[in-house]
Amino acid sequence: QVQLVESGGGLVQPGGSLRLSCAASGFTFSTYTMSWYRQAPGKDRELVARISSGGAGTDYADSVKGRFTISRDNVKNTVYLQMNSLKPEDTAVYYCYADRRGFTFWGQGTQVTVSS
Repeated sequence: QVQLVESGGGLVQPGGSLRLSCAASGFTFSTYTMSWYRQAPGKDRELVARISSGGAGTDYADSVKGRFTISRDNVKNTVYLQMNSLKPEDTAVYYCYADRRGFTFWGQGTQVTVSS
């Protein structure tokens, strides 16, 4: 049974940091490209960051470049999103996503709220 379980979300003040984790099981994690998406109320889901299966390649949305860092541990089957210098506009539900040649899986999401 495939599972992607996100954790680490919460309420944080502007300028603060959070680290999201996504624990994967039920598939060969090390062969999948992993991504973080987010969806704010009333907006479409958007790609935040992506990391290649081996971890060497990463991509980021322009809005988070220099503030967010995606990483993965293929031994622990976990992908991370370190979020620094958080802004109110980063408020959203953050989803973990796995993709390999059209085989895709989504996590259930974790809420991140940036507010004073």
